[in-house]
Amino acid sequence: MSLSRDLDQYLRHVSIERGLSANTVAAYRRDLTMYLEWLTSRGVVKIGDVERQHVSDFLRDLATREDSPLTATSLARVLSSVRGLHRFLLEEEAIEVDVARDVKPPKLPSRLPKALPIDQVTALLEASGGDDPQSLRDRALLELLYATGARVSEAVSLNVDDVFAEDIVRLRGKGNKERIVPVGSYARKALDAYLVRARPVFSVRGVATPALFLGLRGQRVSRQNAWLIIRAAAERAGLAAHVSPHTLRHSFATHLLQGGADVRVVQELLGHSSVATTQIYTLVTADTLRDMYTTAHPRAR
Repeated sequence: MSLSRDLDQYLRHVSIERGLSANTVAAYRRDLTMYLEWLTSRGVVKIGDVERQHVSDFLRDLATREDSPLTATSLARVLSSVRGLHRFLLEEEAIEVDVARDVKPPKLPSRLPKALPIDQVTALLEASGGDDPQSLRDRALLELLYATGARVSEAVSLNVDDVFAEDIVRLRGKGNKERIVPVGSYARKALDAYLVRARPVFSVRGVATPALFLGLRGQRVSRQNAWLIIRAAAERAGLAAHVSPHTLRHSFATHLLQGGADVRVVQELLGHSSVATTQIYTLVTADTLRDMYTTAHPRAR
């Protein structure tokens, strides 16, 4: 009971006092429930009895288990959750020592975001070019994701009032932070067609809701629905690469930088708290330039 009580107290803290999103809190709950169940299976029933070795062994077991071992990225996320719990309990004086503080995270592989070439993005968007209500909705969603670089959770959380006549949209990002992002003419045209000819068809099928994107039964489109919409469009477009909502976000950032946008501007558009997060996209464009140079210059190789 002590471990469960500690977890509930921490989740209330990150939800209410820190204002983290429901999705982030749910991720913390999954990671830490797994951690506390592991501790219980080792006979640890109080957080004050946890030792540094327990945390290291927990991560090692996750990495080497036979059933779906975690990747380095997932292990780093779990360790971050565990550290947050121990740090909070230390601040609350529920424990005397933060044993998780000095545990080293696994070494992460250097991975660059995967952006689609512009012609493939165009093919993806054109794959939802029908005139029926569902196609109009799907096209508007895809156009908006690429035009704004919105996270999928931000896009499906939009209300009709968040889209302004001045061709801008109000997005609510991590920590419920708001930002204003321009909407290009293609996305604006797709949104207008959806709002006039498709959304009214969906809205009469369910209870009144301010949600911008509606499902077939008149409810707000979920993150899972958005993934399925994008996956289906990618299949129709014949794209072999794995395409996700984040692929469009990566493509948005990469294409802006390739077009000469300042990295600070891209940072604001993406809603990154640190420019260091945005600068990884400059590596993507540098790799593209290097490949083009190697291919085109007569004395490059």
